[in-house]
Amino acid sequence: MDHSVYELIFWAFAFILGAAVGSFLNVCIYRLPVDLSVNKPRRSFCPSCKRPIPWHQNLPLISWVMLRGRCANCGSKIAFRYFAVELLTALLFLAIWQTFSWHVAVAYWIFVSFLIVGTFIDFEHFIIPDRVTIGGIIAGIIASVTVPTLMDTDSRLAAGVRSVLAAALGYAILLIVLEAGKIAFGRKRIRFDTPTPFTWTKREDDADFVIGSEKSLWSDHFAREKDRLLLQCDQAKIDNHSRVGVEGQVLPLDHITQITGVARKLTIPREAMGRGDLKFLAAIGAFLGWRAVLFSLFAGSLLGSIIGLITLIVGKRVWSAKLPFGPYLAFGAVSWIFFGDTFLHWYAGLLSP
Repeated sequence: MDHSVYELIFWAFAFILGAAVGSFLNVCIYRLPVDLSVNKPRRSFCPSCKRPIPWHQNLPLISWVMLRGRCANCGSKIAFRYFAVELLTALLFLAIWQTFSWHVAVAYWIFVSFLIVGTFIDFEHFIIPDRVTIGGIIAGIIASVTVPTLMDTDSRLAAGVRSVLAAALGYAILLIVLEAGKIAFGRKRIRFDTPTPFTWTKREDDADFVIGSEKSLWSDHFAREKDRLLLQCDQAKIDNHSRVGVEGQVLPLDHITQITGVARKLTIPREAMGRGDLKFLAAIGAFLGWRAVLFSLFAGSLLGSIIGLITLIVGKRVWSAKLPFGPYLAFGAVSWIFFGDTFLHWYAGLLSP
């Protein structure tokens, strides 16, 4: 058989495998943030009617197109994200197979799968679960020991050490950025034009915090023990008691069911980024090495700056503010996989013209 025919067969295999893996990644993206098992139930189900989807209506790429993005049972819309993830994964699997040797390609397939899950969860929920980040770090170290070429060495021991150190570097760099950002921008002050009602209502181990039209979980505002949320109130009631005298004492929220009142000013704690981003960059380092850590951080920050500038020009600055940093890091990592060597040669040329 002609060599080009073999090549075409393997390309088709890589694309189809990527689409199938993308279908599973969609399951992870939907279930992980809501603490559902990724293998129970084993079959995918419609997010609206919860009915299991038969295999012939769950063919990667094909079914979404044939069903026009709707559930065959209840007719509810199936988000375009499902098709996009399958197509993106298929294209990345194909591009990686065309570019690298098979053993490196398999390692990169695993890596981009973690990137895709982390990216789309971060887009939707503004979190990156530990099963993605810590799982990615562990997978990266194992992959580096198994395929030392990932760390530019022939020694499995050296590859493992380099992988661990690169992961530590990625975590440490963003930790410094996080702490510096906390010092510089650790509090956001909001002054209301008119007195604005608020409610704090206990809900199991957390609470709903509503002020004006904005609703959030109480835990969303506290990333560390020393964080404080301050309300300047015209009036307040604790469990329907309008007269409350604390006089410097600590009143545990565990003993309170509801706080209501009217506020004029709110000061909330905030972080420069989520701690999931630290572990996400560590996972990138575990798979790709220390140079990829620096490049991903640089490329991700550059892309974020460009998007921020564009949205500022078109008057939609709020759009970029709603984008998490994880997808930018993923962009930098994928760019490094395909263009890292080109970038290094270009940079070396600048240093030694």
